[in-house]
Amino acid sequence: MTPARLFSARSRTMFEGVGHWALSMQAGLKPSQLLPRQVSPRLLSVGRADHAKHQELPGKKPLSEKKLKRYFVDCRRVLVCGGNGGAGASCFHSEPRKEFGGPDGGDGGNGGHVILRVDQRVKSLSSVLSRYQGFNGEDGGRKNCFGRSGAALYIQVPVGTLVKEGNRVVADLAHLGDQYIAALGGAGGKGNRFFLANDNRAPVTCTPGQPGQQRVLHLELKTVAHAGMVGFPNAGKSSLLRALSNARPAVAAYPFTTLKPHVGIVHYEGHQQIAVADIPGLIRGAHQNRGLGSAFLRHIERCRFLLFVVDLSLSEPWTQVDDLKYELEMYEEGLSERPHAIIANKIDLPEARANLSQLRDHLGQEVIALSAVTGENLEQLLLHLKVLYDAYLEAERGRGREPLKW
Repeated sequence: MTPARLFSARSRTMFEGVGHWALSMQAGLKPSQLLPRQVSPRLLSVGRADHAKHQELPGKKPLSEKKLKRYFVDCRRVLVCGGNGGAGASCFHSEPRKEFGGPDGGDGGNGGHVILRVDQRVKSLSSVLSRYQGFNGEDGGRKNCFGRSGAALYIQVPVGTLVKEGNRVVADLAHLGDQYIAALGGAGGKGNRFFLANDNRAPVTCTPGQPGQQRVLHLELKTVAHAGMVGFPNAGKSSLLRALSNARPAVAAYPFTTLKPHVGIVHYEGHQQIAVADIPGLIRGAHQNRGLGSAFLRHIERCRFLLFVVDLSLSEPWTQVDDLKYELEMYEEGLSERPHAIIANKIDLPEARANLSQLRDHLGQEVIALSAVTGENLEQLLLHLKVLYDAYLEAERGRGREPLKW
């Protein structure tokens, strides 16, 4: 009897080979000559499990939240080329007992367009390639057969994509269903049948297809949301978005933690959804492209109303509101005058409660004091957010426009 503990993991395969040899030798031995083989079934089962584990193909691991954030792109340069048109054919009809059949060369097909189309499922320009080539049209054939036109090539872009050619804005795809023909396909060539005339009964002329249009376009994404949270770095905007929605932006105790806009959805009764965008922190001189600069100020343009998030633990917190409004006004006139709410964050800190009364006195308006970490007074913000949303719906319907829905 061989102890099972003498077998290591490396010798399991050798043991299985010896077992097969022993089974083949049992046929030529008498029952009295057989040695008692006590093999632990646990050892064999473990060996089979390990073998099956190695046979399985390794699955693709899902991307972590940190890696997913790297794929957010809000600016892209794209070369779009329409499809080339097909060439016309030059040939003559050939049929028994019909000597003069005449020209029967068909026209070539048109090239396919390259079209930008808004897709609500796309949230970034990361899936947009740097070059697109449309489908070419087919050449014409005999017996007046026209070539097939190239199919249209659609490029899916998110809502709020701005299309520029040079410094000129050529399209603003701000609503669902918006489309823009980025590059036209070339026209198909004419076959010799097209050139048949009374004075030319046997034309041999045919034209080639036209090349497709080529353009260099610059795509810029402006995040579309109902509410935009604006504040200085480390004011607690990402923590507040985590408390309001299921969005999970990065949170840390250092400034400029958020480098890309994040959109969270706040759910209310009646299946109403309010989109809240976390805009990266601004600094003094942001309109002059300091810090993250105007690259993220443009995301505030699409927001219907604003939430100014103030760090209440700092001295003279009212200066933060004045500086933020100044930066928005210098970037775009009238941007700071949109409907807004003042949110005093970090009320859970002892030094913050002493600054609350001074902040209200200097601003002369309602201030929502809360704590994104503990959830204190978060219900007041949710109620006020619903009031701002209802006012936005009423204003849009009064102008005869369709409100933004998520």
